[in-house]
Parts: sequence; structure tokens; C-alpha cells
Amino acid sequence: MRHAAARIPGPVLALLACVPGLAALLVLVLCANGIERTTAERSAHRAAAARPAAAPHAAARPHIVPRSAWADGTGEANTAARTPPPPHYDDKVLAVFVHHTDSPNGYDCADAPRIIRYLAAGQTGVRDWDDIGYNFLVDRCGTIYEGRAGGVARPVTGAHTQGFNHRTTGIAALGTFTAGVQVPQAMADAIASLAAWKLGLADIDPRTTVRLTSSNNLSRYAAGTAADLPALAGHDDGYMTSCPGAALSALLPQIRETAARLQGRT
Repeated sequence: MRHAAARIPGPVLALLACVPGLAALLVLVLCANGIERTTAERSAHRAAAARPAAAPHAAARPHIVPRSAWADGTGEANTAARTPPPPHYDDKVLAVFVHHTDSPNGYDCADAPRIIRYLAAGQTGVRDWDDIGYNFLVDRCGTIYEGRAGGVARPVTGAHTQGFNHRTTGIAALGTFTAGVQVPQAMADAIASLAAWKLGLADIDPRTTVRLTSSNNLSRYAAGTAADLPALAGHDDGYMTSCPGAALSALLPQIRETAARLQGRT
């Protein structure tokens, strides 16, 4: 790329007229270098100013097992899981909804991919959804799995919370966490880590509330109603359900605090 020649200021040219031979050449070189350096510094400053700033409270992305780990299995894996339809996207993620899958708790974590295949088969089969509804799933060992297709870092529109699937992410805890059931600490920590990262992309404090607009009359709010909901919410905050279970719901304040700390907030 060619650069425009640097202009020598008028006073410098007048000075050069009074300086003989080699000395004049030396002054000319030093002056040109100084002007060139100043021009380069200004260009670098403008380029830095034009770059978008990172979110002030971004959190590290946790390890996420890709969809292929469960969707490419044999047996109960179905066509929709293997070849999902084109995803839909929102502009950003403003809130996270936490769910439980209402499935048995005593599984071996190595069986999590098989369990997720069963869940996907049920949602795309009996319920006739186009893909698994949850954006992410977390097992009792704290392993995070990609759920709905479309890219884990992108604001994929899910099918997890009636009326509030837009601008949100659904995280499902594998198991049933009704009153009296112990939620594994590894699972709670993984949910906090994932929520901190996803909300941090839009600089959302997990402890705050956000305004979301209901898209369905079957939610807790009539379609078109703007509702102030927790940025890290339980499924029952947006829909009439007992999900994510009393035990997991009771942990949400702690999970919010952990997520905020992971974002570097005090």
C-alpha cells in the first residue's frame, strides 16, 4: 500500500535555505523522519480508537463439549439431532433460564450423551420440535454440553421457556431437583460459569433484572407484555411450572453471586 508523501512545513523549508550542503540534507532527513513517525502514531491512535471495546465484565468461556458428542450416537439418535434445521438468531443474550430435565439422577456421567439423545428424540419426536430446546445441558459432574444447534457463542433462539425464548439462553441440569434433592456442587459451578460467560458477552450482571417481552400468551405474561425478570432466572420465572425444581431454585442466588464474581464484579 502506498503512503502519501509527508509535507515539510514552511518554516523548515526556510531554515534549510540557510543551511549549507550536507548539514541541510541531515536536517531534511531528521525532519522527514519526525513527521513520518508522528503521522504513524496518529494513524495507530485512530485505529485503536475505532476498534470496539471488549465487554468490561466478560468472563472466560468454559469448556463446552460439542453437539457431535451426543448427536452422532447410534440407536435412539434421530435424524433431527444429526442434521438439525437452520438455526434462528437474536441480536444478543440478555438472560439465562435454568431448567432441570426431570430425568433420573443416579446416572454415570459417561452416559450423559446417551441421556441427551433420549431427550432430543422426545422433543423432536413426541413434541414435534425442530431441534432440542435447550441451548446447553450440564451433567452432575459439571460437564457442559452444547444443545441446540447454531453455535455456542452466538445468540441462538431456543425453545426452552414459553414466551421468553428470544434474547435468552436455556441451560438444563440433567436430573430432577425437587425439594430435598442435593444439587451437585460441580453442576452448580458449571451453570454459574456458563451463565457468567454468556451474559458477559452483553455485559449483563447475573444479579440484576432485565426487561424481556413475552411472545406467547401461555407464559406468565400476555404476549406483548414487557416483564422485568432476573438475568439469571429459573424456568418458573417466565412460565407456570415447578421447573427447575425447589432444590435448584434455592441455589439460584448463590449461582448468581458466583457468576458475578467470575465476571470480575464485586
